Order: sequence, then C-alpha cells, then structure tokens
Amino acid sequence: MSGSDFSAPAPDAGPNSSPASSSGTRRGTIFAAVAFTWWGFFPLYFRLYPVARPFEVLANRIVWSLLLVLVVIAWQRRSWRWLATVLGRPRELAAFFASSLLLAANWVTYIWAVPSGHVVDASLGYFMTPLVNVALGYGFLGERPRRAQWTALALAAAGVAWLTVETGRLPWIGLMLAASFGGYGLLRKVASLGALEGLTLETMILAPAALVAMACWWGGSATSFPSSDLLTDLWLIGLGPATTVPLLLFAAGARRLPLTSLGLLQYLSPTVQFLLGVWLFREPLAPAQLVGFSAIWAALAIYSLESWRAARRLASA
Repeated sequence: MSGSDFSAPAPDAGPNSSPASSSGTRRGTIFAAVAFTWWGFFPLYFRLYPVARPFEVLANRIVWSLLLVLVVIAWQRRSWRWLATVLGRPRELAAFFASSLLLAANWVTYIWAVPSGHVVDASLGYFMTPLVNVALGYGFLGERPRRAQWTALALAAAGVAWLTVETGRLPWIGLMLAASFGGYGLLRKVASLGALEGLTLETMILAPAALVAMACWWGGSATSFPSSDLLTDLWLIGLGPATTVPLLLFAAGARRLPLTSLGLLQYLSPTVQFLLGVWLFREPLAPAQLVGFSAIWAALAIYSLESWRAARRLASA
C-alpha cells in the first residue's frame, strides 16, 4: 500500500466511471472489507490473554499505536505543519482532546467486554452505531433524517427498550460502544485533519498518561510491559499494528467508496463478532434477546435500503 492510498480523493463510482476510477473503487472495496473483517475477528486477539487488565491493555494499545503511526508518517515523509496549525487553534485542539477521550472510552469498554464474555453485547453496539450517527447528525449538524431513517431509529429504540425490559438492565455495553464511537465519528467528521494525522494527534494526547501508567504498573501483573514472558511482550506490542493497520485500511477505502457502499460494508464487523460470540465462545442468547436484536437488524435493513435508494436517485439526478 502506497502513501497515496491514504490521501487520494474518492473516485466517481457512477455508471460512467472510467477504468481508473473503477479500479480505485475495487481497491477501496478490498481495503474497507479487509478493515471491517479484521475488526470483526478482533475478539480472537483479546481472548489470547483474557486475564490482562483492561486499563493496562489500553495503555499499551495507545503507546504502540503511536509508535507505529509515527513510523508511517516518517516513511511517507509527511510534513508536520499540521501539528503547529492545530496547536494554534484552541477550539480545534479541545475537540481533539474530546475525541481522544471518546476513543479511549470506546477502546477500554471493548477491551473489558470481550474477555468478560460479552462479545455479543459488543456486536450490538456496532450494529447500532450507524443509527446513532443519524441521531447525532440531526442533533448537532442540523441534518434532517428522511422518513425511513426516522422509522429505523424508532425501531432500533424499540429493540433497545425490549432488551432492557427482558433482561432487567440497559444493554449498557452496546450503548456505550455505539455512543462513544458515534461521538468520536462526529468530532472527526468536523475536524480538519485526515485519518493518519488525526490518530497521531489523539494518541499523542493520550500517550503521556499511558506511559506513566505503564511505569507505575511495571512488574505488577503477568501482562505488564516488559514482562518475564517474550510472547506476552509480543502480544502487547502487537496491539499497535492490530489497532492501526485496519484504521489505515479503512481510511484508504473510505476515500475511494461512496458512503452507501461503505455503510453496507461496515456491517461485516459486528456480524462476524456476533457469530463468534454465539458459535465459538458459546455466549448465551435467549429468544427474548434475539427479538431485540431482530428489531435492530430490521432497523438497519430499512436504513441501508433507504440509503441505497437515495444514492441511486442522486446519481440519476
């Protein structure tokens, strides 16, 4: 993957697209599909060391991700002028502080949920994220959801309410993941930096606290870095590429695909997670829970179909 894969503009994917743009669309589809499938199988990585403490894993994930994106920036010989620009804009810097905290909240929730036997609950959060994005767009960006999108939001809310009543508790893991990732996406949508620079700044913001925490925890557990076991150290260091590579693949794919295609591909991740949770990890799924999930899946089907039809109408116009 070349440096241009992270900076090229999205091609025209319409019916009259050129062979070059068709090639770009195919590459974008491959990049995005690999990223979402990678995220879908991510629980397998965390299950290798289920005893690892979530905040310790979070700290390592931040530090090694930062080191990797710094290597990528050096490899691509990118300018650092963007950093001086952001540091000179307090409001924009504050937005990145907020997105960093939301990213950390999303990561630590997921890191705790997977080894604790809540992979199915985590998948629910990422099934709900597109609908949360619609609600946030309406609340903060003045976007007006279409009638079918309102129907999908209402159906998803009914599914969450059903799960709450039947289980006697809010599906807080799914809601936390959806809200934090949706809020993160909202802040990144209005930010001026690209995916690579934005992730670099966010991990730079989080890294000082992560490094202090790693120093304090050194030797306090079997999964503190450095540990007495080489495989454990490699697993902790591997959190960097395991986190950063799919993000960069996603960024490369997003620049080449229409939002409708990207939105449909994103369901790969929670679908794989859901299947892992039910069939591989044998997490319980009561019929009442399946009813709630089915309502959310129906909402996503309505949302996706309406988005596809809207994109077709726009292309025709």
